[in-house]
Amino acid sequence: MSIFTGSAVALVTPFLENGDVDYDKLKELVEFHVAHKTDAIVICGTTGEASTLSHEEHLECVKKCVEFADHRIKVIAGTGSNCTATAIYLSTEAESYGVDGLLVVTPYYNKATQKGLIAHFTAVANSVNVPIILYNVPSRTGCNIQPETAVYLAQNVENIVGIKEASGNISQVVKLASLSKGCIDIYSGNDDQVVPLLSLGGKGVISVTANIIPEDVHDMVQKYLDGDVQGSLDLQLKTIDLCNALFCEVNPIPVKKAVELLGMCDGTMRMPLTEMEPQNVEKLKKAMEEYGVL
Repeated sequence: MSIFTGSAVALVTPFLENGDVDYDKLKELVEFHVAHKTDAIVICGTTGEASTLSHEEHLECVKKCVEFADHRIKVIAGTGSNCTATAIYLSTEAESYGVDGLLVVTPYYNKATQKGLIAHFTAVANSVNVPIILYNVPSRTGCNIQPETAVYLAQNVENIVGIKEASGNISQVVKLASLSKGCIDIYSGNDDQVVPLLSLGGKGVISVTANIIPEDVHDMVQKYLDGDVQGSLDLQLKTIDLCNALFCEVNPIPVKKAVELLGMCDGTMRMPLTEMEPQNVEKLKKAMEEYGVL
């Protein structure tokens, strides 16, 4: 019941200068990823600034993305919330639009217990039939999915099939891989740890960097899966300086600037995200130029 193998882009949400969602640019971004080997699109995740979208905008972005993709690329909708009822609402609506899967983040701010996480994710999963990827990013949410909890959910809830691991804790992922014995698909949530997670049996990455170098991120995963470990490692190391520049301020500020520099969409963000610091813009430009993408 895997949703995808390979590279999924954590897609930025393009805005007009007045802050409205730019659906024309969204269509262009979807076409770009269809044409450049991306394996799946994650719409309305962290990088998509979902936290500042109204529910109506959030769902319209999901609906439009499914429409634009037209079954040519997998679409995974971010539908998590710190309110279980809201997560269920967003998830059932997204399912009705024809998404291929859902990415559901841990409840943020509430700091749920592991028992609470099991109850939350089970309730959301039972409200839909599409497969779900758990999203573990404790640095943002203040809440960590312990390996035992992830394995319990995968073994006891049929449509919980994967986890985006963005804890940055390789030892935790090792434990997860050991306990799960393949019962849950593991995806890297950190662009600088793709090869390490693949070496632990991971299925791919949900990537910020893929917004600007989708083919290289795809190839990094595919080469590993095809047995070309050295080729995969070479790409991982090649991307490190660019990756560091894309995270020199909180995501998605730098990547939004990067897609603007490439002329792919306006760099407008919604508060509380603000314009990138000038010295960091220069750092980003330099990294993009050295990589050959700018």
